[in-house]
Amino acid sequence: MIFHHGLKFAESTEAKRYLATAATAVIGLVAVAADADATAFPADTPVLVTDLRSAIAKAGEEDSLAAALQAISDQAKTVAIVVRAVEGADAAATETAVAAAVQKLESAQSVVGFRPKILGAPGFDTQVVAAKLAETARKLRGFAYASAGGDGADTIAEAVTYRGEFSERELMLLYPDGKRGSDQVHAASLAMGLRARIDREMGWHKTISNVPLSSVTGITQAMSYDFEDMTSDSGVLNAAAITALINDTGYRFWGNRTCSDEPLFAFESTVRTNHVLKDTIAQGMRTYADKPLHPTLVRDILEEINAKFRELVRQGRLIGATAWYDPAENPNNALAAGKCAIRYDFTDVPPLEELGVTATKTDVYFADFAAGVVGG
Repeated sequence: MIFHHGLKFAESTEAKRYLATAATAVIGLVAVAADADATAFPADTPVLVTDLRSAIAKAGEEDSLAAALQAISDQAKTVAIVVRAVEGADAAATETAVAAAVQKLESAQSVVGFRPKILGAPGFDTQVVAAKLAETARKLRGFAYASAGGDGADTIAEAVTYRGEFSERELMLLYPDGKRGSDQVHAASLAMGLRARIDREMGWHKTISNVPLSSVTGITQAMSYDFEDMTSDSGVLNAAAITALINDTGYRFWGNRTCSDEPLFAFESTVRTNHVLKDTIAQGMRTYADKPLHPTLVRDILEEINAKFRELVRQGRLIGATAWYDPAENPNNALAAGKCAIRYDFTDVPPLEELGVTATKTDVYFADFAAGVVGG
């Protein structure tokens, strides 16, 4: 042994690790712009945009790209991945081109290093495109916004009928569109920008409902709204799981529901919470892959996940969650083959969608009437 008199430092890499929450405020925008700068926005190619306002200057003036970027920028400062689709010879060809561009978002992470989580194709979100948005959002563990008037629905009744064509939990339908001055602003653009802002300022556990929008000055269709009357236009839309764009001391979305046919995932916030937990665990567990499968490794995994759950509960983003090891799901032959299974459950934070207040007529407050007269 080498003699040493004094202090000797050593470093260890075995400190307890903490899971980092997955990024959620990354927009995946599909748009059309025949006169866009082809160098800045090459066709059918995911492009990373970190400065929305600078990108608007290169987006051209035709079609939907510049307008969508402007609407998103009005709501939030965020990162966007843009895929520019090329308009076809007719509506059917354009629809096919836009749907193909939506699929390009699936490879965005390998191209630009980010995975889009907030998806939309404002102004071109027909039924075919909306279905492709929902499919792509499911694969990316993202969420898509589309118009409930996507295939020409001009009335609330038609929008409600159109809603019946979808059952995907990763999709929210919106109606009607907004206005910025005399210009139409597609509701999906507004929702995408607002979603990014809410993620950054409030959290992914808050729905887009009842949050004031910026730079919106009107809506494209008269919309009755009453906080207490479900027979109003907004109430009819909400009952069909369509989010309405309303004016109530400012323009805002009103509605929390996805297109899910599974009641457990009816709320936008539930779907996104589920995705965030999966992404957070997935990116944190990569470091454990191929390490020796010893009981201490499993304990470390469980502690890391449960520590993250406790943090999210303290932040108010979860009601509760627990990860555990079930011996019955880990027989000896599976462990010997290098396989280990853990489970977790969670309770998300639902929106307060319905508040009940009961009024009771009573005479009990007359009890001190005489004392009030005499004492007064």
